[in-house]
Amino acid sequence: MAESPSSPIVIDYYSDLLCIWAWIAQPRLDELRSQYSGQLTIRHRFVDIFGDSHRKITRQWGAENGFENFADHVLAAGEKFEHCNLHPDIWRHVRPLSSMQAQVFVKAVQLAAGTAAGERAALLARRAFFCDGRDISRREVLFEIAEAAELDLASLQQALGDGSAMAELSSDLRSAGEQGVKGSPTWVLNEGRQVLYGNVGYRILAANIEELLRHPRSEASWC
Repeated sequence: MAESPSSPIVIDYYSDLLCIWAWIAQPRLDELRSQYSGQLTIRHRFVDIFGDSHRKITRQWGAENGFENFADHVLAAGEKFEHCNLHPDIWRHVRPLSSMQAQVFVKAVQLAAGTAAGERAALLARRAFFCDGRDISRREVLFEIAEAAELDLASLQQALGDGSAMAELSSDLRSAGEQGVKGSPTWVLNEGRQVLYGNVGYRILAANIEELLRHPRSEASWC
């Protein structure tokens, strides 16, 4: 059934927790939520970019000095943005094997404590890696984050142990494929008709949202 003009605009926001560009985009995400409070529903979803990070980095950046090269790239990208506050050891000395452990952890938090808690957990995991230089592919690090955030560890263990958190992550990955998501971050609006990928400026995001607010979504397709 088509959405009514007064219903919130839904954005499927796809990202990978280890992606520097998603960390750079965090203030834009926060500003959208603040500026369009009550008019937007942002569904945080994950895509597989660093699921096998070591093979990805050595393949794309070199077998011998790939991590050093990639670390230089990440630090150079982040230094242009004051909020990034990147730790000098990331990828140079702190080299997570996979983003999937952290992403299934966030799904467990969503199941155990709700959507808002899941968003907070994703933010804390990103900050732990990019700012504090912690390896968020390690389960003990993730549970230290959960404990500091005063989350119910037993509920998290249940969601991880019974497979429900993995099922939620699998749903995200399948949905990303169906919607043609190719990277992180990606913003999918208007039931998949508008896809904005990469380091998209806030004004571009806002312009797309304003257009959807001005025109009923029922007019988006003529056939």
